[in-house]
Amino acid sequence: MAVNYICRHCKSAMGSIESTGITELQLGFHFLTPEERSDIIAYNPNGDVTVKVVCDYCREAIDSNPELLLVTSPLQ
Repeated sequence: MAVNYICRHCKSAMGSIESTGITELQLGFHFLTPEERSDIIAYNPNGDVTVKVVCDYCREAIDSNPELLLVTSPLQ
């Protein structure tokens, strides 16, 4: 099982954890509400998990221009 982190806005790969023994508890997923889990975490058919987060570049852009959040894909 791999846990792949990607930016939810620009889709850039941010990192990956390749481990068969890692649990959702260790990753902190248990702190998320069911709505947050469905928005942030995707379970792939091959057993991998994709976690959508925000990279530093996109965070800076959004902090400087909050209106970007009104656009479907603000930073492509």
